[in-house]
Amino acid sequence: MSTALRLDTGALPPVAGKVEPQGSLADFIWFRTGGPAEWLVRPDTVEALADLLATLDPQVPVLPVGVGSNLIVRDGGVPGVVVRLPKGVARVSVEPGNRVRAGAGAMGITVASGARDAGIAGLEFLRGIPGTVGGAVRMNAGAYGRDTSDILVEATVVTRQGAIETWPAARLGYTYRHSELPAGAVVVEAVFEGTPGDPAAIGAEMDRIAAEREASQPLRSRTGGSTFKNPDGHKAWALIDAAGCRGLRRGDAQVSEKHCNFLLNLGSASSAEIEALGEEVRARVKAHSGVELEWEIQRVGLAK
Repeated sequence: MSTALRLDTGALPPVAGKVEPQGSLADFIWFRTGGPAEWLVRPDTVEALADLLATLDPQVPVLPVGVGSNLIVRDGGVPGVVVRLPKGVARVSVEPGNRVRAGAGAMGITVASGARDAGIAGLEFLRGIPGTVGGAVRMNAGAYGRDTSDILVEATVVTRQGAIETWPAARLGYTYRHSELPAGAVVVEAVFEGTPGDPAAIGAEMDRIAAEREASQPLRSRTGGSTFKNPDGHKAWALIDAAGCRGLRRGDAQVSEKHCNFLLNLGSASSAEIEALGEEVRARVKAHSGVELEWEIQRVGLAK
């Protein structure tokens, strides 16, 4: 365990929910690495989250984390408050107008399945995104030619100041794998819109996506999903492969031999080793092709 992190303010304001000082993130982050959260908070309700953020010292950073499927938590841990939403913020319901309302804690596959059952097409690609709705909305997650920005109508967020607001999709300022959602704001709900479709055809497309992922990605490994963004006109994995990085290792961190844009923790890799391997890949690709890869995985916290 890394040296304990401490808030200058000493303690958190009262919050309805579970509060864990030095809360482990490696227990659930997909890489299974990294230091603790200074405070790991699981509020009971959205209102409890809003109350906490409204009374929390404005200087204290806040980081919402879903299932940690696209995240490197550095070995020194994460200062401030890490928020995990309660199970109640994972409900999915169907609304008129081919719309699906989903709590930010819902997984992409759950949303896609709900849309399929209701005969709503256009959300199938969410089957290929292994994270939560909150993360997808924040980073404009995408797969198989579609992005979250293509289907999002609006998102409900709790601002860092503790206000609960509903933002139209246009306010999020979407670009490729990026939104303008401010740091510390927490997505708590989203409304998506598709088009009328045949449930059987929608299900078949979801099955195709699942089979393609199984065949091409290291789904049963400790990984963080797609590591680098696809540069304009290129596929990141192809650039990495051409630069001779397939299978490259640093300690127990490895570039996947199955899909070069995935990094793996083979067992006892540190976050520092995983991040350093990623930087080595970036350097080799730049030297080979002249293309500078940008990280898609979010890297948070302090080096040890």
